Amino acid sequence: MNAPVVTRFAPSPTGRLHVGNVRTALINALLARRHGGRFVLRIDDTDTARSREQFVTAISDDLAWLGLDPDAQVRQSDRFALYEARFAELAQAGRVYRCYETAQELDLKRKILLGRGLPPVYDRAALALDEADHARFASQGVAPHWRFRLDHGAPIAWNDGIRGPQAFDPATMSDPVVRRADGTWLYMLPSVIDDVDLGISDVVRGEDHVSNTAAQIQMFAALGAAVPRFAHAALLVGSEGKLAKRLGSLGVAEWREDGIEPEAVIALLARIGTSDPVDPQLDPAALAAAFDLARFGRAPARFDEAELARTNAAVLHRLPYARVAARLPEGMDAAAWDAVRPNLTTLADAGSWWRVITGPVTSPALDDDDRAFVAQAAELAATAWPADPWHALTAALKERSGRKGKALFLPLRRALTGANHGPDMAALLPLIGQAEAAERLRAASG
Repeated sequence: MNAPVVTRFAPSPTGRLHVGNVRTALINALLARRHGGRFVLRIDDTDTARSREQFVTAISDDLAWLGLDPDAQVRQSDRFALYEARFAELAQAGRVYRCYETAQELDLKRKILLGRGLPPVYDRAALALDEADHARFASQGVAPHWRFRLDHGAPIAWNDGIRGPQAFDPATMSDPVVRRADGTWLYMLPSVIDDVDLGISDVVRGEDHVSNTAAQIQMFAALGAAVPRFAHAALLVGSEGKLAKRLGSLGVAEWREDGIEPEAVIALLARIGTSDPVDPQLDPAALAAAFDLARFGRAPARFDEAELARTNAAVLHRLPYARVAARLPEGMDAAAWDAVRPNLTTLADAGSWWRVITGPVTSPALDDDDRAFVAQAAELAATAWPADPWHALTAALKERSGRKGKALFLPLRRALTGANHGPDMAALLPLIGQAEAAERLRAASG
């Protein structure tokens, strides 16, 4: 890519970001970073009735949590004068035209065409209206909506960055409505005007926008602008291959509530739909350096919450103490973090293991033989506490009792932690301390 790469993420502030939005934002951010370009956040708030300021803030906060800070941010509601000016140019050139059909009339036309086995394409009846017709509608208080007039000449073609060569016959497409009768804008035209004004070089979005792209390519041409490179990623589906209802709402708020780390989200979503394996060791810079749209396939991209949980655990197992210190229980130090980190699924689990370290723990019910064995352990722990107390204790008990394996280790773990499994006891026991360990062993033996 010779020209500067400028990508954009353009959410509407009508709700929180969900997993599909986040993936689109991530792909655009990684593409820009891969080529040393710019990543723009465009808030599509032309729908003033549904847009909410709280969601503008939430979108920015969610991107910041994910580490996807944009290089610039704009709001469509600040750009209406620009839209009016470019719209006037299109009207002067005859590329937008006034229409008056009601929703009911358009629906009837579609049903008639479908009944004849024809595609439900708008018949362009409004192009036959003259100025007297427009004056008559105006005198009746009927305002027009506006359509962009597609050029029915050559096919609309482009080489999609993910889907490969694409071609649409414009004669099989309805002229898209770009402005409502009340003067408000629909998505299609303002988006193109913004892309031109902001110098967007690459538009990467979901495959549900492919037909929109065909129409918008002609809008770029009508505005005398270069057409960006387009790429359309396969939409996300659930782990069973079907569209999951939860995918429509699953997002940053839910991930944070569930204890998911942003690094896990980035690691997983950066590789979904590609031929590359998920690698929780890669930081954002490494992910960007390896990013390539050519590695995305056209098959449905499967999102599996269980895989996100596994990725989250793998991320936690690698996080240094400094990265999490402020979120750990009071008093929990680097040694404790290193001891419990390999056993965490979410960071909240660290609190549970810290309570095991600091006590108290519930003494387990042991059989007679195990109680006698643990009593020996209490005696040894109270009298000797070398630098490596766990291995010293188990070696002495093995020699004294003849036990080995599970019979040797499990009763001690249960007495000392109240659990059958957990962090490495060699790391845990020094943190519990001699006096507390001896007391727990005595309690379990009695």
